Formats: sequence, structure tokens, C-alpha cells
Amino acid sequence: MRPVRVQVFARDPAPGRTKTRLIPALGAEGACRCYLCLLDATLACVRSAGFETLELWSDRPPEGPALRARADALGAALHVQAGDDLGARMAAALEHALAAGALPVLVGSDLPGLTPVHLRAAAAALEGGAEAVFAPAEDGGYGLVGLARPWPELFEGVPWGTDAVMAETRARAAGRGLVELEPLWDVDEPADLARLAGRPGFEACRP
Repeated sequence: MRPVRVQVFARDPAPGRTKTRLIPALGAEGACRCYLCLLDATLACVRSAGFETLELWSDRPPEGPALRARADALGAALHVQAGDDLGARMAAALEHALAAGALPVLVGSDLPGLTPVHLRAAAAALEGGAEAVFAPAEDGGYGLVGLARPWPELFEGVPWGTDAVMAETRARAAGRGLVELEPLWDVDEPADLARLAGRPGFEACRP
């Protein structure tokens, strides 16, 4: 049985460059605090899912202690993403785990609805013979991807940052072993903050 390796894509947090679309509602410092709150919720979810191996992938070489401290607390390896766009960076991280004989499940770090059930379902799909598993995002992208083998064409030339990402991915995987989980939602815009109102643990994301 191949081990499952959960990978979390994260940003090295800094006011003014983290969650910039939330700055009009929260200010630069507040948007950064909100991002760390979302990241911590994601890491707590991953830890609760019970998988042995966790990796944290930073968008750049970390300049502060935030990501290193979180990786150390979880016993996670900390890596730096590499690639010209999001697709290349995801493909490289997934292939890093595949080359080590693992089944990778990669998630974003701003998914308040992510639960251990999503992660276990993704792992079960791969262990059951699926070639790929995705959790679509409500905005047309996806918040989770897992692969059983390298599949670079799923990530090349995709219109990242648009509402066509998941549709394009489905088209490329047509007729192959693709499994979809229930949709997730992410926090990108000030309007998304209203969905966090009253939810414990997300006080830092309140305007």
C-alpha cells in the first residue's frame, strides 16, 4: 500500500502581499492575520485527518518564522514551490511525492470548509484505483487535487485564476479515472468574509 502524503500550498505571510483582495475590508495587517487564521485551520484539519506525512509548500523562500514554526510544530517538511505558474508549481509538488512512492493529496490554505472527511475521501479514491481526485471550488477552480501518477497535461496551459479551471480539467480528463468530491469554497474577496461570521476560530477574519 502506497502511503498518502498531504501537501499544503501556503504563502509566506507578509502584510501588503498576503490576501491583498481582503485589504479593503481588513487592512494590510488584518488581511495577513486572516490568512494565518485560515492556514492554521487548514493545518489543524490535516493533522486531525491522521495521515503520517505532511508537507508545507511555501510560495517563496520564507523570510520570517511563521511557516517554519508551523512546519516544525507538525513535524512537516517545508518546501519552496517551483514553477512559472500555479499549474507548474502544483505539478512539481505532486511529482515530488509520486517520485518518492507516495500518493499525494494537495490542498490550498484558505478553505474554511475543508474537513478530514475530504482528505480521507481523496485518499480512499486514490487507494481504490482513481488516477486523479479533485474537490471543485465554488468559484470554478478547485481546492484539492490528488494524483496516483504524473499527469502533467492536467496542469499545462490552464487559465488559472478564472472560473474555467475545473471545466477545463474535466475536459482533459474525460474518459479517464477522475473522481470529484463535494465542492469547497475559499476566501478571496471581502464578500467571502460574511460566511465566516460567527464561526469559532475565525475571529481574525472579521472586519
